[in-house]
Amino acid sequence: MRKGKKVLKVIGLILFSLFFFLAGVSHFTEAQGFSRMLPEFVPLREEIVYITGMIEFILAVLLLIPKTRQKTGIVTAIYLVLIFPANIYAAIKGVPAPRQEETNQVLLWVRLLFQPLMIWWVLVVSKIEKRDRVF
Repeated sequence: MRKGKKVLKVIGLILFSLFFFLAGVSHFTEAQGFSRMLPEFVPLREEIVYITGMIEFILAVLLLIPKTRQKTGIVTAIYLVLIFPANIYAAIKGVPAPRQEETNQVLLWVRLLFQPLMIWWVLVVSKIEKRDRVF
């Protein structure tokens, strides 16, 4: 891999991990806001939010470890697919993002477009080339 491309990949990896870690933090600071994104029939909604916050902490850290990076990237992509229904529910029901009282309905639907982008991002930055086994 060219040096410039490798630097961009490392920056992308660090940024993704940082954003994912901060998303985990927000699951604890804004648990009620995130729990509104789950249908009312789901039991233990706030507890689920705390658990997903811990999962995001763990995945963010494991992405930074070369030995676990590639498998963690795949697990993170699967995780992002699994939580996608909560974003769909929020868009359908008009549930604003955590920390917000109101959100433009169009923005809720546009937010759905970012999930595939996040999946692509984590898969790209976590893939380890055979000849590039260093960070």
